[in-house]
Amino acid sequence: MHRKPNLPTKLCPVCQKPFSWRKKWAKVWSEVIYCSERCRRNKIKLKTSL
Repeated sequence: MHRKPNLPTKLCPVCQKPFSWRKKWAKVWSEVIYCSERCRRNKIKLKTSL
């Protein structure tokens, strides 16, 4: 199995879990905020709970 320990990571503001860089995000990594579509949809709940 090929391991990739040096990939950049970010913390999802909705679920508070770290997520790693993906090849499909290569051109837009600086714009990626959420780890998944589910968290992106639930961002409204995060704002209302604050």
